Amino acid sequence: MIVIRDVFRLKFGKAREAKALMAETKKFSIQFGTDGSRMLTDLVGPSYTLVLETNFKNLAAWEQEMTKGMGTQEWKDWYVKFQLLVDSSYREIFTVID
Repeated sequence: MIVIRDVFRLKFGKAREAKALMAETKKFSIQFGTDGSRMLTDLVGPSYTLVLETNFKNLAAWEQEMTKGMGTQEWKDWYVKFQLLVDSSYREIFTVID
């Protein structure tokens, strides 16, 4: 199993809007075929950080699901709104040991 962490540094004052939009991704979780996901926000550290953490069986499953899901008009419409709230982002990919 792998864990994908998409880390977003949000624009100042946009956390509430970004969290609301990110909550909409729960409908994409089924569409993307994840083995679970959760949303995290900063408590200590850089402010205005939002993380979407998802689990997949392996990298091939992640790549297949992202290609399929991000090609939908529904996701593209969502992404146009979300990207306006983000200053920068990066991705972390981990292997789950146990």
